[in-house]
Amino acid sequence: MSSYKPPYTITSKMVNLISFISEELTRIEYNKKEIITPQLRKKNRVKTLAGTLEIEGNFLGEEKITAILEGKRVLGTYQEILEVEGAINAYKEFENYKFDNAQDLLKAHKTLMNGILKTAGSFRSVNVGVGSSDGVAHVAPPHGVVPSLMRDLFEWLKKSDEHPLIKSCVFHYEFEFIHPFSDGNGRIGRLWQSVILYHWREVFAVMPTESIVRDNQEHYYNALEQSTDMGESTIFVEFMLDVILDTVRKVGNWVGNKVGNALTDNQLKIMENIKLNSKVSATKLAELVGISKRKIEENLAKLKELKLLKRVGGTRGYWEIVNEI
Repeated sequence: MSSYKPPYTITSKMVNLISFISEELTRIEYNKKEIITPQLRKKNRVKTLAGTLEIEGNFLGEEKITAILEGKRVLGTYQEILEVEGAINAYKEFENYKFDNAQDLLKAHKTLMNGILKTAGSFRSVNVGVGSSDGVAHVAPPHGVVPSLMRDLFEWLKKSDEHPLIKSCVFHYEFEFIHPFSDGNGRIGRLWQSVILYHWREVFAVMPTESIVRDNQEHYYNALEQSTDMGESTIFVEFMLDVILDTVRKVGNWVGNKVGNALTDNQLKIMENIKLNSKVSATKLAELVGISKRKIEENLAKLKELKLLKRVGGTRGYWEIVNEI
């Protein structure tokens, strides 16, 4: 085992969260062959991409990212398009990365930042400070020690017998603390935590953890800063375990609905069209789905009964997807 060990403290909260996460994963994995379809993989990959990019200020969103994935042209700045394309290509290799291989991480960074950063795929050669709303929140280690720090971190990741959930969170924090690249550290840190988790349980291939981080972005940065102030990653580990549990539960709820109430192809088409246009009428849905208006209304009633859909307002209102991953 490596002599290097990142500073953190195992707390009772962590132990409980690990237990809850493991229980939820077991429920999902029981039905994963029937439920975790290519469509769900694509859908949650888009959520992942949108989430991690929005944290960094790229708000092209799920609809435009989907269009880019399908080879369509979208409106956006040159930088925004490059960032989306880089993220798409980096995540394409998600299941091929070796979690404990530093060269794979460098390869992922090179792909992610292709066309954006001249030093893509290489550790930074300058000293940097990490900013916050109040100024510089953290002065990263000198660039000269980055290679040895990353070597020690990967050695610990490879040989530590700590629980993979803990290892993934600690690695994420330590990576952000070292800040090994001149740009793209947040996106790579979040990607690599998901890679570590995938090598523990394959079901993480469809867990859009990055989108839940996006929804709790302020708390994410606060947890990073508080851990840095403490000199150990304990607070950040607890925060990320909460995020992972939230993500797993949302996927679990979707799986539970799908298993207990297998949606028909028509119901899935209705949900997809409502996602694209929340104000779509039953008449228009009948045209889009290819069934009668009466059948559309029956399916809408069923979706409401399953608590997957609700109507907000009257005839001039809109549909709201209640439970979706």
